[in-house]
Amino acid sequence: LARHSTWGFVATQVAQGKIQGMPYGNCLLVSDGPINNSTGIPFFYVTPKDKTVADLLKNPVASLTLPEMDGNFCRKNVIDPKDPRCTRLTLTGQMVTVPPEEVEFAKQAMFSRHPVIRKWPRNYEWFFLKMNIEHIWLQSWYGEVSTITVEE
Repeated sequence: LARHSTWGFVATQVAQGKIQGMPYGNCLLVSDGPINNSTGIPFFYVTPKDKTVADLLKNPVASLTLPEMDGNFCRKNVIDPKDPRCTRLTLTGQMVTVPPEEVEFAKQAMFSRHPVIRKWPRNYEWFFLKMNIEHIWLQSWYGEVSTITVEE
């Protein structure tokens, strides 16, 4: 799922305002590497003007849910991707700024899978984040959840 997902749902904890401390979620573009070099590590191209990113800069703990949008089971059986029989992968961990030595890889990862982002307005202070994964859950059938170790 991480290899084939082009977007995911990122959940954070609101860091400011009237709903501080409450959960908040947003869909973000994601890539775990160029198609020929999938890593399993989610990379993001983001702006601090996005509420989700502003929250992450204050509290980097997040979860990322990747739905089975293009999986064989759901497509073959003509099942809505939001149906509980379609797999979902949820990763939790710390969202961190990509260090300088990894920026070129992050750029290749995001731009190769999402060429349109090259045209996004430059005045939004775009930068790269990645998730340092701490926990992995795979939901595969009506809420059944399997825990997968990070090493696996």
